[in-house]
Amino acid sequence: MKKLLCGLLFLLSLEASAQENVTFQKPSSEILALADFIRPPQIRMSNDHNWILFLYRPTYKSLAELGQEEMKLAGLRINPATNVESAETFFNKFSLKKIADDKEITDFKGMPDDPALANLSFSPDNTKLAFTNTNTTGTALFILDLKSLQVKQLTSYVLNTLLDAPYKWFRNSERLLISTLPVNRIKLIDQTKDLPTGPVVSTSDGQVSQLRTYQDLLKNPQDETNFETLVQSELQIVDLDGAVQKFTDKAIFAGTSFSPNGEYILVNTIKKPYSYIVPYSRFPQETAIYDLTGKLITKVNDVPLIEVMPKGFSATRTGRRNLHWRDDKPATLAYVEALDGGDPGKDVEFRDALYTLDFPFTSSPKLITKTKDRFAGVTWGNDQYALVSSQWYDTRNVKTFLINPNSGASKLINDRNSQDIYNDPGDVFRARNSFGMYPMSIQNDKVFLIGKGFTKEGEFPFVDELDLKSLKKKRLYTAKKSDLQERIIQLIDPKTGEMMVSLQSASMFPNYFKKNIKTGKQKALTQLENPFTDLEKVHKEILNYKRKDGVDLSGTLYLPAGYDFKNKEKLPLLIWAYPREYKDKNTAGQSTANPKEFTYPSYGSFIYWVSKGYAVLDNAAFPIVGEGTQEPNDTFIEQLVANGAAAIDAVDSLGYIDRKKVAVGGHSYGAFMTAHLLSNSNLFAAGIARSGAYNRTLTPFGFQTEQRNFWDDPQLYMTMSPFVSADKMKTPLLLVHGGADNNPGTFTLQTERYFQALKNLGAPVRMVILPREAHGYVAKENIFHLLWEQDRFLEKYLKNK
Repeated sequence: MKKLLCGLLFLLSLEASAQENVTFQKPSSEILALADFIRPPQIRMSNDHNWILFLYRPTYKSLAELGQEEMKLAGLRINPATNVESAETFFNKFSLKKIADDKEITDFKGMPDDPALANLSFSPDNTKLAFTNTNTTGTALFILDLKSLQVKQLTSYVLNTLLDAPYKWFRNSERLLISTLPVNRIKLIDQTKDLPTGPVVSTSDGQVSQLRTYQDLLKNPQDETNFETLVQSELQIVDLDGAVQKFTDKAIFAGTSFSPNGEYILVNTIKKPYSYIVPYSRFPQETAIYDLTGKLITKVNDVPLIEVMPKGFSATRTGRRNLHWRDDKPATLAYVEALDGGDPGKDVEFRDALYTLDFPFTSSPKLITKTKDRFAGVTWGNDQYALVSSQWYDTRNVKTFLINPNSGASKLINDRNSQDIYNDPGDVFRARNSFGMYPMSIQNDKVFLIGKGFTKEGEFPFVDELDLKSLKKKRLYTAKKSDLQERIIQLIDPKTGEMMVSLQSASMFPNYFKKNIKTGKQKALTQLENPFTDLEKVHKEILNYKRKDGVDLSGTLYLPAGYDFKNKEKLPLLIWAYPREYKDKNTAGQSTANPKEFTYPSYGSFIYWVSKGYAVLDNAAFPIVGEGTQEPNDTFIEQLVANGAAAIDAVDSLGYIDRKKVAVGGHSYGAFMTAHLLSNSNLFAAGIARSGAYNRTLTPFGFQTEQRNFWDDPQLYMTMSPFVSADKMKTPLLLVHGGADNNPGTFTLQTERYFQALKNLGAPVRMVILPREAHGYVAKENIFHLLWEQDRFLEKYLKNK
């Protein structure tokens, strides 16, 4: 007994000695010069294309911001003091510029102090700009008059920003529908002080219920009460003078939208019972139509709770879903119903049906079309033309049909693999109509398609004209080969040929231009500077290579500035990747990598380290292919290793690297990949795995695109778990995880348990838990420390090995 006690104490002392009291550190000067930058603004354009809005926000959040009080309820993380999602990112200033001139307006009278701005939108008549500001007590609505440049506060700090936008413009631009906190809402329950009123009881009725491992769910009646308290709202109407009138009583509003003619409002409401195993988006919902006085016209939908799911994760809601207004009609509802009971395993001819319902929404619905696969979207045009798409999860197949909404006539116009980027026909151009809506623009039975234009030779955006009668296409514009990469941001007017494009290069930050596709003339709209000048002379190229089974692969290769291509110093190599599943080798081999794309370093890659003398292969292709009846995960590890070997061979064949000094890294599923590569190959000298999942038995009902559950194929789940092969890990590994990860399946526990297994088995491993971070990292202190940890780790186990 004494020997056992001594042994336990010895183990405890080892455990204690493994912990380090590390304070936040900053990375080396080379990396800090790139990481500590001023973020360029986001760009938006007004509906009439006369104004450009520049939105500025801090580069990082602070750890103090992440430390604000937070309640985790029904899939939400809410700051109870402000009634805002705790992950909300605010802008701290904005500016405006008229496209007709070059003057940027930055001074607006009446702006709130220390602004935290969000929800910015132009009024339908483009004379005003609405936005919200959040302080320590809540959120208020402000209006900027674009003529006087005067800002006016319309409401007190009582808006509810949860579940839906806190305001919507009326069509006349004179009033807004706002969501406010109830006047007499109850106090939140403090579960550390208030005693429970009873136990938590869950019951199964024997039906199959396959669910993902969601986080932040309701757990007890007190959570239900707090959820209601935080998300309930009252809908009110406020005019531009600040006068408020009631619209509806309090409820949990999940969404509102005006009819195109502006005379009716569709309101989605969440109802009880609430679930303890799915987030709020799967709670029962009711949809109703109101007039502008708040009078109920009719209820058009009542969707039950979704907990029970048939086998397969593409199960769909029963009842009316995807309710929306037809863009081309004054007040016509459209919706979809499942014809297979929402069960993808059911053998039926048609899966879904699309219907419309005209005012007063109580008559029999009109069938528009049926789809043999799952409905994936509709773009309305007019009474003769609409585009309906369908897709199937297992085959990645997507079909597009040209539908006549009057007769129901249907023509298949596109049938392709959704991952086939080289044959993507583009998106149909949608123009603003008299209702202020955006149906597809039809001119003389012709529409316009704007495509990204990915090809084997590069990226060449295009504009096509499609004749809806003959279904013949005519190419109107293709971006020319140039030192700069052009991308089409927005087609403004096909008649005049006006559009907005961006131009960029590896060292030129993307800037916006107004361009005429007929004359080729263009005018600069922005002059945004490169915040990463230290990378301007870095060598960048797209590396194309093959896997041993013939699959085409690619990655973006970076070499340090001034690299001597004649003498070719052997550099350590860093590979950053994320595995993706495909159903055929052809699409797996397609690439969007572009040497002319601006080099934007972030903590999400290894690009920083090119400044410290490393070669970096960023976004290395790691396809996992499952053709025919074979699933990608059947040979997951074998394909991972083949991808890694091909990447190293490709760079080594150019003479740039020391193949004994190669590290691999990834985030989330990329972390999962990294753990497998280090356990199942001797290709790498070190690895960095961030916010991953390592024990697949903890995600027993699927992950990524895997449809089989643990009990369908236990061996698959065991093989796919790096935790199970922890005894094979002999390569140094840096494990990083956010202490408050909210992503389904990647609980922080995954890294903690994997680390314990590796440590106890003698693997060289270091674990870093970043305080208060979710699945993506945002706090400056944490990101800088992460870069320091990675730098120190790579210097120790790779560069100085």
